[in-house]
Amino acid sequence: MASLGQIIFWSMIVLIFLFAAIIILILALTFSGPSSDVESSNRSTIANLGQDVRLSCFLLLPNEGGAQFSDVSITWKKEGLSGLVYQYRDGAANLRDQDPEFRGRTQLFTDVINRGNASLLLMRVRSSDDGVYSCSISSSGGGGSVSVRLRTAAFSAPTFTATKDILIAEAERWLPKPSVTWFDFAGKVLNASTTFTQNSAGIFSIVSMLQPVTKRDPYTCNIQSTMVMAVSEATITGSGVSERTTFTFSAASSVPASNLLSIMTSVLCIYYLT
Repeated sequence: MASLGQIIFWSMIVLIFLFAAIIILILALTFSGPSSDVESSNRSTIANLGQDVRLSCFLLLPNEGGAQFSDVSITWKKEGLSGLVYQYRDGAANLRDQDPEFRGRTQLFTDVINRGNASLLLMRVRSSDDGVYSCSISSSGGGGSVSVRLRTAAFSAPTFTATKDILIAEAERWLPKPSVTWFDFAGKVLNASTTFTQNSAGIFSIVSMLQPVTKRDPYTCNIQSTMVMAVSEATITGSGVSERTTFTFSAASSVPASNLLSIMTSVLCIYYLT
């Protein structure tokens, strides 16, 4: 016969899995939303201020045979905005209800609309463009809607110059204000002198000086904000500085179901132990 402790132990195990199943079901219902044939290749996008960005939205094709759609209507909206971002109807743009904020800055890729591509080109991105956008499509082959989160930032690759034993990195456009860290070829953090200058638009320019440096040794300069990181590798050569920069972008923050399950398990275990 099972002891009282064993009964309590197995009861708690059952409760853990029961609570986990409930949490996963709630998350699935919350994030799945209604059935839709519309998708986006990037539901969280970071745009560089002053440049253009494409917000992805497309109607899933029923097969791979190059199917096309007729009677396509497309509406782009932005959360919290009364006017429309863009509307396409009856084979042409319908901008009567377009919000003035987007006038002259939006367009669709008209040559692929009949193939279900409703992606929006947003030009000359502003900080006020930050927000959640919805793309709705209706057509002869189906329809639905999808949301795209757009975040705005400023970022640029640094340029490098070398003078005697000093390596200088200069980057013109960063927002939010980033941090700058230098590393040697072995990954050791190096001391450097960095200054930030903010213009009237709030965008930061950066000048960072590393000293002393030696020729032919590679150095890495990391410029990182809360949304973007630029990793630059620079090597002083006989004719100047060889450089290469790659960008990585932060994903939208979220709490995975596995984390919630772990939290729930920990809470129940603590409860049992006490």
